[in-house]
Amino acid sequence: MALIGVFDSGVGGLSILDEALLRLPEHSYIYLADSLYAPYGEKTSAWIASRSMALCQHLAALGCDVIVVACNTATAQAIADIRSKLTDTPIIGVEPGIKPAAMQSFNGIVGVLATEATLNSDKFNALLATLPEHCRFIKQSGAGLVPLIEAGQADSVETIALLAEHLKPIQSAGADTLVLGCTHYPFLKRVIRQLLGDTITLVDTSEAVVKQLKRQIDLLLPPSLQLMNDGSTQHGTVDFISSKDEAVLLSMAKDLMATDLTVHVVSTEHLGELA
Repeated sequence: MALIGVFDSGVGGLSILDEALLRLPEHSYIYLADSLYAPYGEKTSAWIASRSMALCQHLAALGCDVIVVACNTATAQAIADIRSKLTDTPIIGVEPGIKPAAMQSFNGIVGVLATEATLNSDKFNALLATLPEHCRFIKQSGAGLVPLIEAGQADSVETIALLAEHLKPIQSAGADTLVLGCTHYPFLKRVIRQLLGDTITLVDTSEAVVKQLKRQIDLLLPPSLQLMNDGSTQHGTVDFISSKDEAVLLSMAKDLMATDLTVHVVSTEHLGELA
C-alpha cells in the first residue's frame, strides 16, 4: 500500500485527510501540521514558499509516495517550485473550487471566502481570469478565522461573530454559492448554515483532491495491490506530526474529523528543527 503525506499549516488539512480516510482507508498516512507557524495566510510569499518546500522535502525523506499540499495558501505560493524540486514524488495541491462553483451557481453570483494570500496570488487570479465573464465573484478575506479554528473555537461566539462580518458582503451581493477557499473552512459549515441558511450551495475541494489522489496511487501501484474499498478493506496507519503540540493535534483530529480513528493504528510525533 502507499504512504501518503498530507501537509498543512495547521489543522485545516484534516478536512482532506478525513475524506481520504473515508475513500482510501487501506493506505497509510502522515499528517504534518505546522501549527507553530499557523496561520500561513498572513505571512510573506517568500516565507511560505521556503517553509512549504522544507516540509514537503521532509515528507519525501520519510518515504511518502504521494504528497498532498492540503493548504490553499501554500498551494498558491509554493506548489510550482515544490514540483520542480521533488520530481520523483507526485505533488497534489488544493485550490478554491471557483470553477465548479461557477458551473453550479444559478444566479451567477459566487462568494469566495479565502485567506488574503490566496486571494492575492497569481495562481488564483489566473484561474479566475479563465472563468465566464457573466459570473460575478465576491472575494472576501477570512482574516482571523484560522487562528480561532486552530484554538479549537470553531463553534465559539467569537468565531460566529467574526464569520458573520466576513459573510456580510457575500450575503448582501445575493450570492447563491459560497466557495470555502481554505481547508480550515469546511469545519465552519455548520455555523455558515446557521448564518446563511440551507439554500446557499457550499463548495469545498476535499472530494476532488481525494479523487486525484486515487488516480496518482493507481499509477504508482500494480493492479495486484490496488484493493477495492468494499467495507472489508484493511486499514492503514495514521501518524500525526506537529511542529507545536502533537497531543493537541491528535485531540483536535478526533474532535473535527468524522473518521473513526480507532480502526487505524495511530501514532504521534513532534517535528523538530528541519535541516
